[in-house]
Amino acid sequence: MWHKNHIIRSVLAPCLALSALLGGGTAPAAAGEGGSATPGPDFKPGPRPGEGDGYGLGIGPGPGDGWGSGQGDGHVRATTGDPRDAGATIFTGEAFDTCLAPSAATMRAWQGASPFGAAGVYIGGRARACPNQPNLDSDWVKKVDAMGWKLIPIFVGSQSPCVRSDRKRGYLMSHNGSGDQGAEEGRTAVQDAKALGMTAHSAIYLDMEAYDNTRTRCAATTLKFIQGWNRAVRAEGYLPGFYSSADSGIEHMEGARKAGREDLPGALWFARWRVPPSVEGEKVLDKGAWQPHRRIHQYDGNVWRTYGGHRVHIDRNVMDAPVAVIGDPGAGGGGLPPEPRP
Repeated sequence: MWHKNHIIRSVLAPCLALSALLGGGTAPAAAGEGGSATPGPDFKPGPRPGEGDGYGLGIGPGPGDGWGSGQGDGHVRATTGDPRDAGATIFTGEAFDTCLAPSAATMRAWQGASPFGAAGVYIGGRARACPNQPNLDSDWVKKVDAMGWKLIPIFVGSQSPCVRSDRKRGYLMSHNGSGDQGAEEGRTAVQDAKALGMTAHSAIYLDMEAYDNTRTRCAATTLKFIQGWNRAVRAEGYLPGFYSSADSGIEHMEGARKAGREDLPGALWFARWRVPPSVEGEKVLDKGAWQPHRRIHQYDGNVWRTYGGHRVHIDRNVMDAPVAVIGDPGAGGGGLPPEPRP
């Protein structure tokens, strides 16, 4: 989502039909932390030769009752039903995210003075643009929680082999064993959350930069990474979320859901700028997918806002989705029970 110098992610807006997307690769693409300073114009390259036949992504017919049915066992539990039934805490309202967690004084000044009730914080990941977080520790988490803030944990791990951002190409996942690599980083994300006092049933959102999801091998590698990450996070009792550009990774996740793929994210955070804020109106998502209480819309970014005399560089979001559950540092829990069917 953010660069070291507070340059935010590029929100790419590819406009390829879903059938072409399914011809491009299996991975969730993301707009994420390392994009350009401002959202780019609508753009998406067409499928490469041999990659536009509807199966190039590796998300052709899968478990479930047919291609595109959306009824496979694993992903139904991940993408539908009220997550509160599995212990999640939901926040509905305005949220901001920013590269460096603000000071407690800033959070206190913004509480009530700003329209925001939740804040996205970067808890870890080797591709995190702001790895040095002078404010973000368990004491800060307790203080802002006591103020009434809800927190949205973000983890920026290994990036797709065909990531678009030059800044993230030093953090690529391996084509070999990407599922295992994702699982390892998922366990790291949980440990990072626990160290901050974010306990079981917390959501953790994986942030991945936009990549060329028309490239079959790359996209398949990335999906395996995401699935491994999700499995590991769920096994520790946490809810895996996923941030991406709407016309990149979110569109791809919807294709994977329709294909009957399992181990998909439990909540989606989609970036689409220059449109009215809404968790309901995203055009690449089926109306009933990732519902209820499973969506965040980033509708604006790279903006400065001042409240209570404190100025912060932020992205703006509207959400109806799971957030962190705050307890004692190091506290965890067992794996989440299967989410009930609606």
